[in-house]
Amino acid sequence: MNITNNQELLKQLEWRYAVKKFDSQKKISHEDWKTIEKSLVLTPSSYGLQPWKFVLVQNSELRKKLTPLSWNQTQVEDCSHYVVFANKTGLDEKYISDFIALNSKTRGIPPEKLEGYKKMMVGNLLHGERKAHLGEWAARQCYIALGNLMTTVAVMGIDACPMEGIEPKKYDEVLGLEGTGYETCVACAVGYRSSEDFYAQLAKVRFAAEDVVVKK
Repeated sequence: MNITNNQELLKQLEWRYAVKKFDSQKKISHEDWKTIEKSLVLTPSSYGLQPWKFVLVQNSELRKKLTPLSWNQTQVEDCSHYVVFANKTGLDEKYISDFIALNSKTRGIPPEKLEGYKKMMVGNLLHGERKAHLGEWAARQCYIALGNLMTTVAVMGIDACPMEGIEPKKYDEVLGLEGTGYETCVACAVGYRSSEDFYAQLAKVRFAAEDVVVKK
């Protein structure tokens, strides 16, 4: 079922941009945020393993501490909701086993029938070539979630700004992520653009489809 038509979808994607100045007085409603939050939970991931945490930072004092660790970008404090994407570090067999148990319970499949699935994940992630790059693999999963978040809010008429200009290790200190098995990857400010944001009026700059879409 298509919940919107092609023109409406493209209109919203044209409308969105990386907001530089948010209206600090305008907040996302509780109902809308719950939809956005659920969209994050529904984000697809490799093997379905979801190697992430989405840290919603609403405490104003914490945000003030994060601002200087974010190149002093005002979006950190001015946005309605600030989300930090933390990827899992040190993925182990217990995590995979817990995921298999959840899979079994949710789908009503006997655990033994999922043993092959488990062995494939363990073999690939813990003993295969990916073993040496698990942190990078998990970080890429976070970027899938980031893209999903930005598209979701754009369709809802809500603004966002992805934030890579941050100091991840220092974020970990402020947010208490050290020693938790998760580390800061990227962040995203979500809310409503200020009428004073000059960038809202600028035309979107993109290479032509024929320059970036390769057909074979």
